[in-house]
Parts: sequence; C-alpha cells; structure tokens
Amino acid sequence: MKRVLHGIDVSNWQGTVDWAGHAEDGVAFGFAKASEGGTWVDKWFDRNWQLMREHWLVCGAYHFARPKGDPGEQARHFLRTIRNAGGLRRGDLVALDLESDDGLPPDQVARFARRWCRQIEKHAGMRPFIYTFQWFANEGNCAGLGEYPLWIASPEKAKGNPVVPRPWRDWTIHQYANSPLDRNVFHGSREDLTRLGYDPR
Repeated sequence: MKRVLHGIDVSNWQGTVDWAGHAEDGVAFGFAKASEGGTWVDKWFDRNWQLMREHWLVCGAYHFARPKGDPGEQARHFLRTIRNAGGLRRGDLVALDLESDDGLPPDQVARFARRWCRQIEKHAGMRPFIYTFQWFANEGNCAGLGEYPLWIASPEKAKGNPVVPRPWRDWTIHQYANSPLDRNVFHGSREDLTRLGYDPR
C-alpha cells in the first residue's frame, strides 16, 4: 500500500501561514500562489516560499491563469516571480490554476493552457500540474492537457476518491477540503512527489 502525503495550498487570502505548525502536524507539501495574469504577484509568496523550504516541505508554486492574456507572457511572469523569491530547487513543483475562462470559449481556454504549459517546459524543463474542477474540465477547457499531472479540486468527494474528468485517466493530487483551509492528498512517497518536480540536470 502506497504512503499518503498530506499537503495544503495557500494564497494571499490566508495572510500569515503557520508553516512550522503545519509541518509539525504532518503536512509534507505545500503550494503557494505566486502570480496571476501578466503582472500581479501575491504579496505573501516570497514569505511562503521561504518558510516552506525552511520547514522541509516539498515546495509548490502556482499561477492563476487569465486566459484572455498572453500565455507566454504569463509563464515568464510566473517563473520570474519564483526566481525573485529564491528560484527553483530540485523537486520543487509548479502548477497552473485553471478555473476561470475569462468569458472565452473552451477551445481558446484550453489553447491558452497548452501554450502556457509548453513555455514552462521550455524554460524550466518540467511539466506543471493542472489544478482544476470536474465541471470546468467537462466543459472542454482542459482539452489536450491529459499528459500533465492532475491536481483535482473535489471537496465533495471522500479524501483520495475524486471523480477524474477527461482528458485524464487518473489523478495525482486531490484537494479534498477547502474550509477552513485547502487540504490535499498525494498517494505516494516524498520521493514519488519530488520526481514530478524540477530537475536541474
């Protein structure tokens, strides 16, 4: 039976996060919002990034997609935000938060996401996770993203038992609770998780 890792994800809405306390409680990985669109930076990201690392969590950063914008510009903004906070180290994770269509049809949203992901692969040499919801994916907004690991937001389902939307066949991270904090689970070891992350080789 595989080990289960517990994680949390945070953004500016949480303000000051007690990373030391979460680490003591068994949280093994975290994702912090880094950026949104082409210019916005989460004011808490630098602190969250440093403290996750300080307390030996697997570090993850995510970008909130604004599909009306330029995907290349948003990918570069995201990576620049991480670089300004100390950069990527071996095993760090990145993700695209894909939950807003900005009023665009699904095929344009999906095309934005694919282009954003390709930019991350090109400039960081790693595949980003895709964070999304079942209903959003079912509308076609995630077409062509099945090769990327799925981080599925499904708080209505039991921990570790989410519904997996197309184009995916399986999930990688399940966000199973969102109140009072976003909580996640990964089936596997720390090594399994970091293997999906940044490799500077």
